Amino acid sequence: MINTSFLEKIAAVVIQNYSDKLSETTIVLPNKRAKVFLIEALKKETSKTILSPEIISIEDFVQDVASIRSVDSIELLFEFYEVYLSVTDKQNQQSFELFANWAKTLLQDFNEIDRYLLDPYHVLSYLKDIEDIKKWGIEVENKTKLLENYIDFWKLLPMYYDSLYNHLLNKSIGYQGLIYREAVNNLNHFSNTISNRNFIFAGFNALNAAEEKIVQHLLALDQAKIYWDVDQTFLNDPYHDAGLFVRRFKESWKHYKSHPFEWIVDDFSQTKNIEVIGTPKTIGQAKIAGSIIEDLINKNPSASLDKVAVVLGEENLLIPVLYSLPSSVGALNITMGYSGKNNPSQILVAKFFKMHTNALSRAGNYVFYYKDVLDVLTHPLVEPYANVNHLVRIIKENNYTFITLNKILDLNPNASKLFSLLFQKWENGSVAVLENISAVLLLIKQSFSNDNEEEKIAKTFVYAVFKVINKLINYYSQHKHIDNIDTLHAIYKQIIDVAEVSFEGEPLRGLQIMGVLESRVLDFDTVIVTSMNEGKFPAGKSQNSFIPYDVKKELGLPTFKEKDAIYTYHFYHLLQRAKNIYLIYNTENDGLDAGERSRFITQLEVEK
Repeated sequence: MINTSFLEKIAAVVIQNYSDKLSETTIVLPNKRAKVFLIEALKKETSKTILSPEIISIEDFVQDVASIRSVDSIELLFEFYEVYLSVTDKQNQQSFELFANWAKTLLQDFNEIDRYLLDPYHVLSYLKDIEDIKKWGIEVENKTKLLENYIDFWKLLPMYYDSLYNHLLNKSIGYQGLIYREAVNNLNHFSNTISNRNFIFAGFNALNAAEEKIVQHLLALDQAKIYWDVDQTFLNDPYHDAGLFVRRFKESWKHYKSHPFEWIVDDFSQTKNIEVIGTPKTIGQAKIAGSIIEDLINKNPSASLDKVAVVLGEENLLIPVLYSLPSSVGALNITMGYSGKNNPSQILVAKFFKMHTNALSRAGNYVFYYKDVLDVLTHPLVEPYANVNHLVRIIKENNYTFITLNKILDLNPNASKLFSLLFQKWENGSVAVLENISAVLLLIKQSFSNDNEEEKIAKTFVYAVFKVINKLINYYSQHKHIDNIDTLHAIYKQIIDVAEVSFEGEPLRGLQIMGVLESRVLDFDTVIVTSMNEGKFPAGKSQNSFIPYDVKKELGLPTFKEKDAIYTYHFYHLLQRAKNIYLIYNTENDGLDAGERSRFITQLEVEK
């Protein structure tokens, strides 16, 4: 029996019911990635030439409703700092790097408050009251300046929220939560202006309060249809987390009092071949994923890998997995976000900063420490392109410890352009430093060949950091708060944490490598899931918020229980229509990437 994929079913409905009004139809999906697959499914469903309906992600759709442009997390941090300086007394103002430490967490809380349409003053004054109660017993004379500042911080939160919200709104930009809140405020106007459009919402699971309101509003006006992809195994079991959200919507939405609930499928109970493989360390998991793919190719050399997905429970596995793939893989499509912290070119920039800041700090003389120089020169992104092997040899053979800038230039008389840029003196302020780093990255990027698969990936990494540096140049020219190189370095470290590398390939060809969230709505025949350990998959209780658990519970904000349920749905959806499933976990119970095997594996063993 061949399972029809969810997107194929959606394509069939669109061609059947909307073929005469495709130009007036918008299909809203959970993510951008699924769009290409849906267009392909629509192509297969029709034999004649048609105009494709508009297909967009939920985030783009909500931006359209609100008419506000989304800003990235880096720009948002700078905008918030501007607001912070404008509303905080001069004597209490913090430097950008201190501010960024708490601002990133606070912005996440603002985002959640807005996405769930809560009253910000109620939530934020609640936090202040909690802190007041904690300090209740302290006598006035025992209150130190530090403690008073701490309590003042909680008092100021509503003002920070209000000032930032209005500041962004005046510029018609916003973070995700603000856009969602404004979209809900703008709903009536929006639905009046699009009276002839039909909306199809497809493949959702967890919706926040704003999304629920928007979808229900359009359903009530008969301007939209919504199709879920939920298996009866999860929906009918009141305790199964994979059906947690959809069960709630089925029971509480007014729409379902008079309309059928579509679609409940029965795919999970079909026969599946599930293999659970334990292996020590991260690298072991990558090797096993590579050997499974090699076996698939050897068993059937002519078969394509289009229906095979490697889902990385932990993004750090990307590079080891790429090195472990057999050369016969051919076409490859990586679609996932990869943290800026682990980006190899960001590691080069960190070493570069270290070399120059250490050289600057030596009493006015520009003197490098040999280890810093060697760290930069032997970095894989520099060594092949800077022609410096003989210089590295001279430094090692002569046991140099400290080397002046002039000495380095003398030792390498036929310097390449990249070498000259690496050792250009940092002396004209932060913008000049950033422009120097930008020029280095651009040169490295231009040295790569476009034919080599490995270098294509390295290019993506370099380009991601190059974009961050250029954004910093742009922000620095607008916000004059980066006064010296040390501050610049601290800011760079803060910002690279929130910068992601996005890989986008040719989704319809070859092996798919993706993160957990990128697998939404898609169906594969063979699924290989790595990092099936507690704390990795599901991600575990990360408390990156100022709002305590019991307050979240009371106010209806998502807690780790809801986040676990989202992971559970993604995991079971991966298995729903798959025939061959390989679950790989780390057996080591000590060390950095250790952990017990995931509860999902145990749950599967009990269910199956």
